[in-house]
Amino acid sequence: MSGLQQFLAFAQTARCGSFAAAARDLGQAPSTLAKSVARLEVQLGVKLFHRTTRQVSLTPDGERLYRRCERVLAEVEDLQAEAAGTRAAPSGIIRIDAPIAYGRRILVPLLARLLHQHAQLQLDLRLHDAYADLVREGLDVAIRIGALQDSRLVAKRFDWQQLVFVASPAYLAAQGTPARIEDLAGHATIVFRMPSSGRVRPWQLREGRRVIEMHPAQRVQVNDGDGMVAAAREGLGLIQIPDYMAADELAAGQLVEVLADKRPPPMPISAVLPSSRLVAPRVRLLLDALQGLRERREG
Repeated sequence: MSGLQQFLAFAQTARCGSFAAAARDLGQAPSTLAKSVARLEVQLGVKLFHRTTRQVSLTPDGERLYRRCERVLAEVEDLQAEAAGTRAAPSGIIRIDAPIAYGRRILVPLLARLLHQHAQLQLDLRLHDAYADLVREGLDVAIRIGALQDSRLVAKRFDWQQLVFVASPAYLAAQGTPARIEDLAGHATIVFRMPSSGRVRPWQLREGRRVIEMHPAQRVQVNDGDGMVAAAREGLGLIQIPDYMAADELAAGQLVEVLADKRPPPMPISAVLPSSRLVAPRVRLLLDALQGLRERREG
C-alpha cells in the first residue's frame, strides 16, 4: 500500500498544483506529501515536478505518469464509493474549467443545484476564456465551445451556442431595422475585442448555404460580453452575441433580434475529459446534469 499511497500523493499534487492544497485534500501534512513524492521520484529515477516556492508543475515525465495514474485512481475511487455504499451520493471535489460568460449565466445555476442536492460535493470552478490543459491543471472537466482540435480528449456535446444580432428598440426606431446583409454597412456597431489577442472578432452570417465573415466599421469596442449587452441596451448600435447572453433582455423587450434568417450555424458546446480516464461518480453526476440541460433546451 505504501507504493499506492505515493502514487496517490503524486496524482493529487498534480491535480492541485501545490503540495499544500493536495495535503489539505488528503488530510496530510504538506511535508509528508512532498517527501512521499520525492521518494517516488527516487524510485522511478525521474523528476516528476518542476518546483517553485508557491506551486509545482508537471515535467514531461510527470505528465506521462499522470495520464497512466488517472485510470487506476479513478477505479480506486469508484471501488471506494461502491464499498461505502455512496454511489447514490457522490462526494469529493469537481474541478471544472469553463468560459466566463457561459460559466456565469448557464453553468453556475446548474452547479448550484447539484451542490444543494449533494451535500458531500465540493466545487473548484475556474472561469476564463483561454484553453486550459486538463492534465497540467488537474481538471476533471473543461467546457469548450466550438470545434475541438485535441484528439487526445473525449468530448461529450451537451449544448450549443447560437449567435444572434440584437439592438435596442430605440436604436432601431431611430436608425431603421436592417433587412439584408447589405443594410449592416449603414449601422453603428458594437464589436467584441478578444482579451486573449486584442483582435476584433468578425461577425458571422449565413447567406444561403454559405457562411460569410464581416469586419464591420467599429464605433464601440468592448472586451466583455455583458458590457456589449449593456452598450446595446443604451442604444449605441448593433451587436452579435451568443443568445444566452441576451436572453433576459430579449424576453423583457429591452433588445430586439434582427436578421434572424441570417444566423450562422450553431457551435457545439462540449464537456471535455482526458481520454484515458474512467469517469468518477461525481463527474458522472455532472455529465448527467449537463445532458439534462441540453434536453431541456431541445424541449
